[in-house]
Amino acid sequence: MQEKRTMQRTARFHRPIPGRQRGAALVIGLILLLVLTVLAISGVNSASLEFFMAGNEQFRQNAFQAAETGIEQALVRGQFAASGLPTDTEAIPGNNTPSDAYTAVISKPLGNTPQPAIWGNSWDSFSTFHFDITSTGSSVRSAQAVNVQGVARVVPYDSQTQAPGQGLGNSLN
Repeated sequence: MQEKRTMQRTARFHRPIPGRQRGAALVIGLILLLVLTVLAISGVNSASLEFFMAGNEQFRQNAFQAAETGIEQALVRGQFAASGLPTDTEAIPGNNTPSDAYTAVISKPLGNTPQPAIWGNSWDSFSTFHFDITSTGSSVRSAQAVNVQGVARVVPYDSQTQAPGQGLGNSLN
């Protein structure tokens, strides 16, 4: 008899009763599947966004490097002439590749006015002329970079510069 009771209990636990099933496992499984799908889609979107961000940074760096190339070419090819009109500019021809390009312009920001040396022993020895190189680099996806480099050309003393005591004063304060 004891054996029969044990079999009945075991059978009752292993054999579901059809009228009492409600499908909770199916609903919970579907909800978990939905959550995993949303997480997977979010991960794919995040990865693709990071991919585009890395590409944009690379294009920005290419534009920066193209602008730097324009400055180097201006330093090599530029005349940096102290003569001429104060507003004269010199255009440095750029490259015309479809991916990266630059244009460079040399200008005279101080109106071609020679600047005196700092007051002291070398006052009557030299003057300086200042130039600006403005280089614009561009890359694909409309990436652009504008770099400006100042250049000072040291020349022998020019009588057009200010006399000692004017402008800079008599001290190095």
